[in-house]
Amino acid sequence: MNNITIRAMLATDWNAVSEIYVEGISTGIATFETCAPSYEAWDAAHMKNCRFVAESNGEILGWVALSPVSNRCVYGGVAEISVYIAGHSRGKGLGKLLLEHVIIASEKEGIWTLQSGVFPTNYGSIKVHEATGFRMIGKRERIGKLHGKWVDNVLFERRSKIVGID
Repeated sequence: MNNITIRAMLATDWNAVSEIYVEGISTGIATFETCAPSYEAWDAAHMKNCRFVAESNGEILGWVALSPVSNRCVYGGVAEISVYIAGHSRGKGLGKLLLEHVIIASEKEGIWTLQSGVFPTNYGSIKVHEATGFRMIGKRERIGKLHGKWVDNVLFERRSKIVGID
């Protein structure tokens, strides 16, 4: 992909970010969510640092953000990744760029483990997680319902080689 800038996500990006999120929701293989939340709800659920957008010629093409997995202090260095790419930009390496960027940023923030739950049928997401050093650690069977049907979730994890190694 040419002319791509990865930059911090701003509140003013929310319209484009939520449109991309809705595109992901509409695939039926990206999330258990069925509609995009308000910016305020999304903002409250995600870490303030490690939110990025990929942009080209003023158009936001994808985004990545981290959310804490628990409010217990022992899990303070563990975060869950959300990464979404606009439909017309999928399959071009943008997801990998965003994941690589957030991995570096997360380590600067003291995050030692990143995890991601992926639907088993989301082959593109599985491929990009594996390409950026994530490993599948298991499958959670029938973990949630989407449109009344039980769906499995594959859990991916990436352990930092520089944070929390002692």
